[in-house]
Amino acid sequence: MKLLRTDSLAETIDNLNDAFFYGHKIPATEKTRVAKWIAGRQGLKGSYANMFAPSEKDFKSPIKVFTGEQVRSRAATAHILGEEAGRALILLKVKDPSVRSALKIGTEGMIERMGGHKASPGMYCCGICTASYWRHHAVGGLVNNEQSLKKGLRELKKHRDGKGRWKRFPFYYTVLALNDIDLPAVKTEIKYIAPILEKYVKRQPNDDSIYHRRRFDLAERLLGKI
Repeated sequence: MKLLRTDSLAETIDNLNDAFFYGHKIPATEKTRVAKWIAGRQGLKGSYANMFAPSEKDFKSPIKVFTGEQVRSRAATAHILGEEAGRALILLKVKDPSVRSALKIGTEGMIERMGGHKASPGMYCCGICTASYWRHHAVGGLVNNEQSLKKGLRELKKHRDGKGRWKRFPFYYTVLALNDIDLPAVKTEIKYIAPILEKYVKRQPNDDSIYHRRRFDLAERLLGKI
């Protein structure tokens, strides 16, 4: 299983997220190799809040998150990949001292940035950045995880558009974040979006892209929770 793409943090994170989402076993040697490479990007030029820097390739062309939504700015690219990289290192559970140190320093940098960031409680700047922020929280990263997630879910509810979606928030990446969060309020949001998810799994469009497969499987998982 080759997960590491040394020219792209975005592609490496996408490969890892695919393995995590589908429960693929990652050999210990590969875990260590990937974790050390990610850790080596901590604080490099282009990193957000001293987290993990995207590569030049990542900055040159728009990247996509796991569910296919495009990231449209340099700052968002650095922030989202930093959050996703921190999440990945937590899930990889590599005990190497250099990996632990990089994760600690990157986490401290983001916590400091959170302290000076003006946003509603439980939120970050925009919807797509907030979803990555929640995904990092959901695996135990950052600080005050449950409290922040509860506040975030209350804010998400305020952004409902009345049609089964939310304003500001990219639909499937937000659904992916909900899949990660283990709180009672999540079921309320799943029930709200259930009609959209049901239409998606019934429609079965002629689309064999990796993003359609992931969205389809994610929709089925969420519907199975209610």
